[in-house]
Amino acid sequence: MVRIGCCRLLAAAMLLAPGLARGQAVSTAPADPQPRPGVERQLQELVRSRQELQQMQQSVQKQMADFDARIAVLEAELGVAPHKEIVRITLPPPVAEEESGGAASQDQQQEGPFKQGEGVVLVDGENAGLALGVNGYVRYLNQGGLKEHYTDAFGRTTRIDKRQDIQLNRLQLQFRGWLFDERFRYTFYAWTQNVSQGDPAQVVVGGNINYTFAEWFRLWAGIFSVPSTRTTAQSFPNWLMIDHRGLADEFFRGSYSQGIQAMGKLPGRFFYNVSLTDNLSILGVSASQLDFGLNTVSGALYWMPTTGEYGPGWGLGDFEHHEDVATLLGVHFTRSREDGQSQPRTNSIENSQVRLSDGTVIFEPDAFRTGGQITKLTYQMLALDAGVKYRGWSLDGEYYFRWLNDFDVVGYVPVTRQYDHGFQVLASTMLKPKLLQAYVMGSRVFGEFGDPWDVGFGLTYFPFQRKQVRVNAEGIYMNRSAIGYTAVPYVVGGTGWVWSLNVGTWF
Repeated sequence: MVRIGCCRLLAAAMLLAPGLARGQAVSTAPADPQPRPGVERQLQELVRSRQELQQMQQSVQKQMADFDARIAVLEAELGVAPHKEIVRITLPPPVAEEESGGAASQDQQQEGPFKQGEGVVLVDGENAGLALGVNGYVRYLNQGGLKEHYTDAFGRTTRIDKRQDIQLNRLQLQFRGWLFDERFRYTFYAWTQNVSQGDPAQVVVGGNINYTFAEWFRLWAGIFSVPSTRTTAQSFPNWLMIDHRGLADEFFRGSYSQGIQAMGKLPGRFFYNVSLTDNLSILGVSASQLDFGLNTVSGALYWMPTTGEYGPGWGLGDFEHHEDVATLLGVHFTRSREDGQSQPRTNSIENSQVRLSDGTVIFEPDAFRTGGQITKLTYQMLALDAGVKYRGWSLDGEYYFRWLNDFDVVGYVPVTRQYDHGFQVLASTMLKPKLLQAYVMGSRVFGEFGDPWDVGFGLTYFPFQRKQVRVNAEGIYMNRSAIGYTAVPYVVGGTGWVWSLNVGTWF
């Protein structure tokens, strides 16, 4: 196929040569006061021939890229190093056409050190590569619409601590690269939440290393997100909302932890992700606070039956504008043995607390107002999710089931187990391709101690018609929120409207 494409390319060049010669002759002749029909026809033929030549060139590049991908898979299966004499082809990312109908040229797309999916390339050599990535955003937050007080399921009344401020809410510097063998890769980062100044783990220095043995087996070690729900299974930052989830997702999910993780593609358009980690959330927890043993197992299995893909990171929204209907079905299961000491504090960066459905942290002393305390429990959570994308439209949903049991108790606690369930639904459309996106969302938790819920809507503007820079305005109505910490718009017990304006960079 590559040979045929090259022949076509040569034939087109030969056909183009006489026209080019005529074009040069015309350029040296004196200009006529009135355009001649013959010159106009020549110009149109040249433009059309150039477009055909460009299309053939792109076709050949795509064929070579396909060959490169197949060669890389076979090299990985044989366990041999990539051949240095083969020049790998990386296709430029698609860009939106301008209103005039023209598209940015391929040379314009490849200008500069930025590469889609890699970041700003600092080093690209024969035995090493290094790229810089930045995740950060500024948020204006207004919680003035919340009610002043909240009474939980046990009769305790607290005053809601409202906020109106502007914060550099997150800043993450990532260094991604490979060394000696492109299958051996690393990501190291410095990560800070300025809204959490003074809290444990306000600044995190972490990362992970990984090695690709084959397409179906890539092994990681270090810090990563526990794949308990869609948003913690490598989809970040490909979300509709900027750096926060819906209420139900926040309530049920795991967070970031340390351990080992394996993922890969399987036959039949399946993809898996499994991990073995220290606990549900390591942020704000020191090694001395952990129990003996690796206590958390989590896994996800995805099936993409129609197209075999679902966009970058299997994320939310159809910024990419799928011409064919893309579908996804997923299942997640997580089991962890947790105690109060290995749980992060309430306001720690990106925390994931085990809470009752009224927002009470289950490990708090006298959580049930009986004088007793749960010191250990077993957490099990099942999440089922599905989604569809087509021509800028997307619809995604997830249902959660959580069981808490096997309690270790000091004193008297009136329950021996807890069961909660809930859902989240998100829908979006690109009002203008690559430029303007609108979305709506809603979620609810059904529990013994309350049924909190939220609804929200937002508008996101992509000023450079690229996903890496966005401006987002959002409104959320929450009812008796069961979650909340400084890095998200939610407040535990909050009822009312919260508004935010966000400007973010993600690459």
